[in-house]
Amino acid sequence: MSLYSEKVMDHFRNPRNVGVIENADGVGEVGNAKCGDIMKIYLKIENDIIADVKFETFGCGSAIASSSMATELIKGKPLKDALTLTNKAVAEALDGLPAYKMHCSVLAEEAIKAAIKDYYEKNGIAYDESLFRETSCAHCEDRPE
Repeated sequence: MSLYSEKVMDHFRNPRNVGVIENADGVGEVGNAKCGDIMKIYLKIENDIIADVKFETFGCGSAIASSSMATELIKGKPLKDALTLTNKAVAEALDGLPAYKMHCSVLAEEAIKAAIKDYYEKNGIAYDESLFRETSCAHCEDRPE
């Protein structure tokens, strides 16, 4: 049995929405020093809809697959819907991730929220701070520095 699902392997080998959006409306960058993954999400927003999304990820195959899937799940969606995307939804859309790789989906969720928060702040849009709490990852919390 393979450690990774076919969807994880497909999004790792053929990632969607890779790149940079020049003059992005919102940019979110997150990373975890304990696992070494860094994700950067770029958003183009039109009428509160995510018209375009791109990512750059430095990390393992699960991190790249999680970034790719997360961008697919929010592209064309209203910001309010993108804010409800959870790391569990990203992992489920990938047909699962090994427990020790769930932190990759956590980073994808956090990067999207960071980009939306950046958009709100750049445009003086009031927001509920509780929507942007960091999601903890037990695997990363337990790793030594």
